[in-house]
Amino acid sequence: MQTEARVGVVVEGGQRAISSGHGSLAAVDGATRKCSRKRQQQQAQIGTVSQLLAGGVAGAVSKTCTAPLARLTILFQVQGMHSDAETLKKACIWREASRIVREEGFRAFWKGNLVTIAHRLPYSSVNFYSYEQYKKLLHMIPGLEKYRNNMTAELSMHFVGGGLAGITAATATYPLDLVRTRLAAQTNVIYYRGIWHALGTIIAEEGHLGLYKGLGATLLSVGPSIAVSFSFYETLRSFWQSQRPHDPTVVVSLACGSLSGIASSTATFPLDLVRRRKQLEGAGGRARVYQTGLLGTFRHIIKNEGFRGLYRGILPEYYKVVPGVGICFMTYETLKMLLADTSADI
Repeated sequence: MQTEARVGVVVEGGQRAISSGHGSLAAVDGATRKCSRKRQQQQAQIGTVSQLLAGGVAGAVSKTCTAPLARLTILFQVQGMHSDAETLKKACIWREASRIVREEGFRAFWKGNLVTIAHRLPYSSVNFYSYEQYKKLLHMIPGLEKYRNNMTAELSMHFVGGGLAGITAATATYPLDLVRTRLAAQTNVIYYRGIWHALGTIIAEEGHLGLYKGLGATLLSVGPSIAVSFSFYETLRSFWQSQRPHDPTVVVSLACGSLSGIASSTATFPLDLVRRRKQLEGAGGRARVYQTGLLGTFRHIIKNEGFRGLYRGILPEYYKVVPGVGICFMTYETLKMLLADTSADI
């Protein structure tokens, strides 16, 4: 979830939530919030709304900077739906990027990015709020009081609460994610002219349920994404700090966050690919390609494209992880400091 629909463990303003774009981004913030008491005071000082604003802006900046790679990922993911075998064999990042510049213009790399930005703030807000509510409900479960100070129990609480919050946020904002995929997947023929036109056209041609095509694959990826991102990040960070305790916290956080993002992407990419293809089913009046459910879609892809077909587009996805984590992390930290200074002046 960011989103993208790949969802991972997030900490915004010292609280754990879920991030759709990359779970690794939040894990980075989770380690950093322990770095100093001053930073905790800043977080408390700027308040929840400002924290959400900082997280939303940071995510928007990061996604805008990595949008060309994100669009390439989507284009590769959906290639197998209507392309012949020869076209699939010739597919490569440089050739596809050259085609976009030649046929659509340089600005086409940012197709669908406005929807991504519009999706970011409501997703973060729903995430943050629902996580807090789920956490309260989990603490009300009889018999859990005696485990309140147990680290394993607390981590389990974060995991379950985060997963439920991710499912809630992904469902609430899913239509925007679907519109983003359809806008980004358009090449030479423009069928959807913008966000509102796309929403109206999908409802008119496919009904309201058409806005939720591929939701099942998204929700199935929430648990594995959080589990892989969270466990990989915590394990790697603990090992790193035991071997090199004097390394700067920022360096450790960025490195571990990037690697956990790559691990999470690898584990959940097949589900993400199926989700994208389901989102495009029937788009622009085209005939349906996959007539079966989720498992049938997997079988169809493996039969026609081989096992490698499930990882079509994984390379640009890998390339955007490290800059995405770094840009989001640095932007978020800078905005927190600016907002804290502003609050102090007021």
